[in-house]
Amino acid sequence: MATAQGIRVGLSTASVYPENTEAAFRFAADLGFDGIELMVWAEPLSQEPVSVERLVRKYGIPVLAVHVPCLLISQRVWGADPAAKLDRSVHAAEILGAETVVVHPPFRWQRRYADGFTDQVAALETDSHVAVAVENMYPMRADVLFGGRDRGAERLRRRGPGRAVSAYSPSLDPTDTGFAHYTLDLSHTATAGADASALADRMGEGLVHLHLADGRGSSLDEHLVPGTGTQPCAEICRRLAASDFGGHVVLEISTQSARTRAERAGMLARSLAFARTHLNRSARRAITTAPENPRHADIARIPAASESGDSGGEHGDA
Repeated sequence: MATAQGIRVGLSTASVYPENTEAAFRFAADLGFDGIELMVWAEPLSQEPVSVERLVRKYGIPVLAVHVPCLLISQRVWGADPAAKLDRSVHAAEILGAETVVVHPPFRWQRRYADGFTDQVAALETDSHVAVAVENMYPMRADVLFGGRDRGAERLRRRGPGRAVSAYSPSLDPTDTGFAHYTLDLSHTATAGADASALADRMGEGLVHLHLADGRGSSLDEHLVPGTGTQPCAEICRRLAASDFGGHVVLEISTQSARTRAERAGMLARSLAFARTHLNRSARRAITTAPENPRHADIARIPAASESGDSGGEHGDA
């Protein structure tokens, strides 16, 4: 739910990889995020709502959203049945008090799941307060074979996305099917060569969740710090702030290039500052009058890796 000064900004636990879920809560508390998006993946703690609840109490950071374990690297997390994993994710969101579940469209080879996906999403939303927000994805581009992120971005700029194959059924664009709720991912629009603003138009009032990240159009999903790529990150944020958007914005960036925890914290802090700047809305446009999270950025409070003992999990395109 939005606050008086702005829309709540969360941190995806995927953004701190190779550190773990608890590290994400610690970063969120120290830097002043409003909540967490829990990526359910190979790390056992991420799969256990009771354990995550303990982190919520320890750090005073709520879970805003749960991301279904539907990445290629998490195909066996919570079993092999993707429909059961979606059900279980909604149940986890209910336990944790999260308002949103983020899910990818089915893969083409998940035929039974794909056939029943639209009905399952609708039924889950009928029986729960949780919004199941289907996320836009991106194709496998042929130019991934030509090497180099920069080269792929340049090819996209000059020639468009070129030959590509979608792994998703019926489409990587969920608006082609039509759902009540959507997640817009701005790194995915970059890799897909899609018009993010036009996609937001098609999502309309169904857009309830934003994965805020950037991309340059590489054939590989980049999840850059917002403002460092080609996507209209500031424009989309200002558009949400000027509307009655009541969902969440979640920073889902890659910090794998960070050499130290302080460097990772700096990337997260810059991303949060970008979001706060462009999502700010006046009190007259507020949806509620709930207080802002009182925490302030304090990177110095984050211990060095040698002090933390945190272990990492897997990471994939979210």
